[in-house]
Amino acid sequence: MKKLLAMIVCVGMMATALVGCGGTTDGGGDTAATDGAIGLSVSTQNNPFFVTLVEGAQAAAQDAGVGLTVVDAGDDVTKQVSDIEDLLSKNISVLIINPVDSDAVSGVVQNALDAGVKVIAVDRIVNGVDVDCTIASDNVLGAEMATQYIVDTLGEGVKVAELQGIPGASAAIDRGEGFHSIADSKLTVVASQTANFDRTEGMSVMENMLQANPDIQAVFAANDEMALGAAEAIAAAGKEIMVVGFDATDDAVVAIKEGRMAATIAQQPFMLGESSVQNAVKLMNGEEVVANIPVEVALVTAENAE
Repeated sequence: MKKLLAMIVCVGMMATALVGCGGTTDGGGDTAATDGAIGLSVSTQNNPFFVTLVEGAQAAAQDAGVGLTVVDAGDDVTKQVSDIEDLLSKNISVLIINPVDSDAVSGVVQNALDAGVKVIAVDRIVNGVDVDCTIASDNVLGAEMATQYIVDTLGEGVKVAELQGIPGASAAIDRGEGFHSIADSKLTVVASQTANFDRTEGMSVMENMLQANPDIQAVFAANDEMALGAAEAIAAAGKEIMVVGFDATDDAVVAIKEGRMAATIAQQPFMLGESSVQNAVKLMNGEEVVANIPVEVALVTAENAE
């Protein structure tokens, strides 16, 4: 009987602790979102960039003393829609969304707005819907900076390959636009293919590109995971090819220091997550927020990687 009583008390304490922490969960399972809480639907946490974004959001939620529930779509837009519907059923006050596909989530985001839920898009936009706030890096500018670095370092006309991100993701679209705005006139683009922001796919796609175009001189990858995969394929082939990525993840910065990558574009994922929650709290308090909040980007090379 004493053991049973102790177990009941322990379970009660655990439940109280969960409520006190805002019921934050990482994954697509049951959540503890309630009225006045914030829901964050992230495209994937199988990427260091978005792990850091979530950490920024969690830190800001803790500072503000508000509930935050995190759900991970695993780069599956169908799951993301289902996750958001589940959050809405739990009466969240603000939805923060990092879309898997900027078009495919528009319907469920509109449903959220129609239900009176405030919506913030972070890192990627939601197409066709007027959300309350969008917080993102200037992906077009960042890709232009990365591509111009290739031109400045290797000269015009060199043969370059592009590893594209997930089709439909606004970040992938914008980074592709920035790349081609420079590359189409100053470089020779010999290959362009998606590797879905994934390191393993980046390596596989790069292997195929090298077989078809063994004289590639540079690679622009729309994120660091693909860039790191490309660097592995290049090293395995015994070639020296300039690799430029995007995000400035810890692994990418190490690769730049070691000479496996040449450059990357630094975003500030912690700040993206932090700012999204800070602005969500403003919306919950009835305050106005700026419709578009840019976060600065910068070129990272061996000269400033420290």
